Amino acid sequence: MKKILQVETEKALFDAGFSSKETAVYIALLSLGKGIVTKISRTASVSRTTTYDVLDNLSKKGLVKISGKEPKQEYVAESPEKLEIYLNDEIKKRNNNLDKIKYIIPELFSIYNTKETPKVKYYEGIEGIKIALQDTLLKDNIEILASGGAEDMFEAIGETYSKKYFKNRVEKNISIRGIASSDSGTMKVIERNKEELREILIVPNDIFHFSVETNIYNDKILNISWKEKFAVLIESKEIADAQKKVFELAWLGAKSLNR
Repeated sequence: MKKILQVETEKALFDAGFSSKETAVYIALLSLGKGIVTKISRTASVSRTTTYDVLDNLSKKGLVKISGKEPKQEYVAESPEKLEIYLNDEIKKRNNNLDKIKYIIPELFSIYNTKETPKVKYYEGIEGIKIALQDTLLKDNIEILASGGAEDMFEAIGETYSKKYFKNRVEKNISIRGIASSDSGTMKVIERNKEELREILIVPNDIFHFSVETNIYNDKILNISWKEKFAVLIESKEIADAQKKVFELAWLGAKSLNR
């Protein structure tokens, strides 16, 4: 006879992804230890055909062993600790899949709702900022109009990650035309302007320190707060065009300072 479990135990198995029939068959086999399909089916109160399918699934999860051959084939329950091992493996797989999904989210957004309607997206934390930055790399052979400073960028996401981003940008032939404050990080970066496809005008750090970076590209404006660790991406042709004009005006002003 199948052992009657506490409601909490059955619910825990259900929350772990077991169907009601999987739970019934699994508990029946645990209580029997081993048995042929007919006996397990009767104990679990599940049809014989369904029991075959469920036992096959449980075997793939490493919770059941199969011994012998039909018509005397027996199914043997593995120790319940194998359930914990199986779930830990599933969590690792899901975490790996989550990392992959995070990486492609910007690209999915690029094909989402193709109507020309303004969109605003918010990204929080360092990982959110990294995801937002990937959006600037979706289209090859473009120019990004930027303002900011490398020192705050390095402090927020690290110099190693920043250099990897620069490398990926160059590989896609995406150039930068920017206005940057003369902080120590920026002064290191401009040494590789030519190799990293940058044209930068430097402005005094004590007067024009940019703790927020702005990137204008395609019909988008990406604002990144390195200090408060969040990013806002606006997709709007009208706003992007207006911000491009503001940038060009600032570019002329920065040019006069550089003279």
